[in-house]
Amino acid sequence: MTDFLSNLANNPNLQDFLHNLIAGEITWLTALFLVAIATAFSILGGAIGGILLAGKDLGYRLAAMIGGLFGPAGVIPAVAIGLVVLKLV
Repeated sequence: MTDFLSNLANNPNLQDFLHNLIAGEITWLTALFLVAIATAFSILGGAIGGILLAGKDLGYRLAAMIGGLFGPAGVIPAVAIGLVVLKLV
């Protein structure tokens, strides 16, 4: 296990990715990573919003599922457009 971790820590591709991520450089890989993080948070936020808005009417599970599905609908395009704007500026 320690061999795997030491090989992973010495991987130049991973080091480049982490350097680009920390430095704020937007590459295809960092953009994909940031969109994935934004999608995960939007699913969580949509589920919480669905529970708060319609939990009593629809039931908490159904409201969370619907909110989790509709949460990323507005976030993913906004994050993609924001990343393109940041890359061009």
